[in-house]
Amino acid sequence: MHMPKGSSADSILTVDPGQLPGLLLRRLNPDRWPLKPAQLPDGAVLVGGAVRDGLLNRLPPCPDLDLVIPDAVLTTVQRLAKEHGGACVVLDEQRDMARLVLKGWTIDFARLEGDDLTEDLFRRDFKLNAIALSLSEPQQLFDPTQGLQDLQNGVISAIRESNLRDDPLRLLRALRLMAELEMRIDADTLAMVKANSPLLTHSAPERIQAELLRLVAAPAADQAIELLQTLELLSPWRSQDAEPAPMPLGQSRPTEPGMTQEEQTLALPLARLTRLLSDQGLKSLRFSRRQIQRCSRLRYWQALTGAEGNGTLNETERLRLHQDLEADLPALVLCWPNERRDLWMRRWRNPKDPLFHPCAPVDGDTLQTKLSIKPGPKLGALIQHLTTAHAYGRVSSLEQSLIEARRWLIRPSSKGESKGQCD
Repeated sequence: MHMPKGSSADSILTVDPGQLPGLLLRRLNPDRWPLKPAQLPDGAVLVGGAVRDGLLNRLPPCPDLDLVIPDAVLTTVQRLAKEHGGACVVLDEQRDMARLVLKGWTIDFARLEGDDLTEDLFRRDFKLNAIALSLSEPQQLFDPTQGLQDLQNGVISAIRESNLRDDPLRLLRALRLMAELEMRIDADTLAMVKANSPLLTHSAPERIQAELLRLVAAPAADQAIELLQTLELLSPWRSQDAEPAPMPLGQSRPTEPGMTQEEQTLALPLARLTRLLSDQGLKSLRFSRRQIQRCSRLRYWQALTGAEGNGTLNETERLRLHQDLEADLPALVLCWPNERRDLWMRRWRNPKDPLFHPCAPVDGDTLQTKLSIKPGPKLGALIQHLTTAHAYGRVSSLEQSLIEARRWLIRPSSKGESKGQCD
């Protein structure tokens, strides 16, 4: 039997069913919650990710809690926020959904859909997300769709195809869950996703963005991305200018001593996102200006340096590369040949390396004072010239910088900077 990663040797998935609710509740540790079960409305039931992750023993320190209550959600959450000093956020007034933000925790409340809890659970996306735990004594576990069996088998299966069509974001969520839980999607669900993939464009861009940001940072992201591309789920956001990054992302995890785990955590999500979406796609999905800029710059330098990092750059281009990618260099060199990648990473790890972390050897105020130069384009060009000279070791001290600055100011032309080739 396949056990999803994140499960421990003392998994509670296979214990006696009568013991499971109590064991799960202890693992959820409601004494840590900002609201204790006794303070919640009568009939409150915990559903969704917290139940699933509790069963898999992969709960974060402050899991998001999703609760279903019989009725009057907005009124209830407003009252709880007032009584306990939290904030009420209306998620969907028509469907009576609201969020309580309290003491660093997020608790989402939704009104029971249908005539009873079973009908509510059958309206959800995937069987492993349709398990509920009652919070009143005695605790009960409700699993009408056989989600426990899917957890045991490490499989993601949809409850009904109509549920995916009702909220097309669930099509992408299947891939995100695959990446995060390191599970497989069953064949029938894959067929549903492929058949309904055009519907994803009906989802709010911000919701798609949130799923993708989680997907590209997940442990099994590369496998999920390979499948995602086969299903063409993101084709509306991949225009002709979105050429794949020159790297086999399915094999993108560098081997030691290439990168530390922290460096991989920085590099992999950005590299994956750059490959998945065009610049226009990033804009359409409402990514931040900073995120779009990071992907655009990485894409540009990937094309210029080539898949193995052996593209020829002159001094000016090489300096600009390090200025553009000073914080994101690991994403560029991720899949370069080991020797070249390791050389660049060793230099990048040194914050005093003047090329990999470019900076001017003298500030603008000093130049204005010492050389009687006024603010403007000429001062900016001089600072860039001195930054280049510093990057390549031609100046290092203040005195050398001022000498070079005076030479630069009196020369006939400041055009035609060095075109020498760099490795």
